[in-house]
Amino acid sequence: MKFKILLSTLMLSLMSIATFAQDGKTLPSVEVRTLDGQTIDIQQYAQDGKITVLSFWATWCSPCKKELDAIADLYEYWQEDYDVEIVAITIDTQRALAKVKPMVVAKGWSYTILSDANQQLQNALNFQTIPQTFVVDQNGQIVYSHSGYVPGDEYELEDKLKKLAGE
Repeated sequence: MKFKILLSTLMLSLMSIATFAQDGKTLPSVEVRTLDGQTIDIQQYAQDGKITVLSFWATWCSPCKKELDAIADLYEYWQEDYDVEIVAITIDTQRALAKVKPMVVAKGWSYTILSDANQQLQNALNFQTIPQTFVVDQNGQIVYSHSGYVPGDEYELEDKLKKLAGE
């Protein structure tokens, strides 16, 4: 039992180290798709002078949906107070993409939804697990990353947004 706890702790630590290694990097130039199939370079979201939150998720990922639901309750407030944009990027495969739009509508998420079905952006950002969240500052630099979700993580994220907005 102690070995399992030690192993779990070690794995989480290693994932955190790998995740935080992204901080300070410029958002890479990688093409993703809108749900209508249009190709777009993700860097477009790093060039508008806004704080951008990239949230990687999938329709089959319960923690992902819980995180996006929790953020949805705060999103309007964050837009007004911190000039932030949430971009929710699904890693669902091409085959599963048909489920994305109905789920987004049913959930009432007002985020920009993009698809990384070929996992090119995921590979460029070098992470394995979802939910995975990155915060990109007003200059296009990745300044924060977080893997996983537990209730309350959205308030830690808000603290980061508040600091970036100068509050």
